[in-house]
Amino acid sequence: MSGLYLIPIGGLKEGYRSFEFEIDNSFFGLFEESEIKEGKLTAVVETVKSPSLIEMLIRISGTVRIGCDRCLEMFDEVLNCENRLVVKFGNTADVADPEIIILPYGENELDMKQFFYEFIHLALPIQRIHPDDENGNSGCNPEMLSKLREHLVNEESLVDPGWDELKKLMNNN
Repeated sequence: MSGLYLIPIGGLKEGYRSFEFEIDNSFFGLFEESEIKEGKLTAVVETVKSPSLIEMLIRISGTVRIGCDRCLEMFDEVLNCENRLVVKFGNTADVADPEIIILPYGENELDMKQFFYEFIHLALPIQRIHPDDENGNSGCNPEMLSKLREHLVNEESLVDPGWDELKKLMNNN
């Protein structure tokens, strides 16, 4: 299964070359810790090889199934991301720089699996909630939204009356 995401860098000729990879549920199954368990994406890796390095442009697009932060139900999130990598060759492997990979001389393949995983997760929005429908209404589960409203705390009841005197002083200045 891990061989599905390999780029044969040892056999690349100088110039442009493109590779396409399908990313599906089995891909996310390779990562136990992944918060994404389902998805259907395509990764296109465009490479330009020169005598000293390989430049890569990685475009990933598709959908992933994630949990809503508001109502906790799963929904499909559209994902589109673009990332760059530079592959250089050296005496020892080094991935300390997130955009530059140093591979040992004689390395024939580059496994893109971990890079795809990281790029997909980094492309997820910080706040993950159902998109609104065509009428502008929340796509969240209405029952859950109703329960959340029941448990909302009235902000006015949390205000300490002692602050009112300070507010009056501030307003007078």
